[in-house]
Amino acid sequence: MRRLFPVPVTDQTAGPAPDGADREWSLAELAAAYAYPEPDRWTGTGAWLRANMVSTLDGAAQHDGRSQPISGAADMRVFGTLRALADVVIAGAETVRQEGYRPARSRAGFAELREAAGQRPAPAIAVVSAGLELDFSLPLYTSPLVPTLVLTGAAAPPDRIAAAERAGARVVIAGDGVGVDPARAVEALAALGYTRLLTEGGPRLLGQFIASGVLDELCLTISPTLTAGGAQRIAGGPSVEVPRRFVLESLLEEEGFLFSRYRRDQDRSAPGPAAATGLGFGR
Repeated sequence: MRRLFPVPVTDQTAGPAPDGADREWSLAELAAAYAYPEPDRWTGTGAWLRANMVSTLDGAAQHDGRSQPISGAADMRVFGTLRALADVVIAGAETVRQEGYRPARSRAGFAELREAAGQRPAPAIAVVSAGLELDFSLPLYTSPLVPTLVLTGAAAPPDRIAAAERAGARVVIAGDGVGVDPARAVEALAALGYTRLLTEGGPRLLGQFIASGVLDELCLTISPTLTAGGAQRIAGGPSVEVPRRFVLESLLEEEGFLFSRYRRDQDRSAPGPAAATGLGFGR
């Protein structure tokens, strides 16, 4: 792993390559590179919402419906680091099914860091679903280290809410209708003490967060692969009225993979959030 931006001082000289340019970074180094900003930089929601996505050179977010074929070893280390830093990992129901989500695990390499930050041993998983047509017999719901959250709307089927709760999940109402209001989802999680938020998509969920103006940061891996075909981009759904400007925070590279980190541009006046629509994300 090597840092391309900000440019290390040693890179600006004719001296030898900086330490770390050609070696695998430790978990501590990755954690420092991806540390959440201090709360005084957070938005009015009381939380910081970051997204982690991967894309091919030609813009595909998936291959055969999954992200794993376009990922790699370095990308998975970053993936694990981002999870280890988060209080909660948010994903749409279809992504949970397609990617075969399991409970997040406790990792010894991050245990001390999480304890110092007042976090639980592992992040919770939060599944966004309108109809709650989820398999509540899976370990994700019945045996997580930290209880799984299910984000849904007030009009969700009562029998499915009851099934989720019987399995051990905590149901969080974050919308007045059949779906979830993105801004209310962020606020509801913050109210429960989950302030370091990470979403892994899929594209429809990320698109709704973007359209609602609540995304603070995007960690985007550019995979050195080409797939062609009709795969989704990293974000779909409604477009924003005016493109939202983000600022490059850092850029890392390993074996041709580029790891970019962008945050919202707080120095520019941003348009107000688009009218939020309910998030269904499968059934």
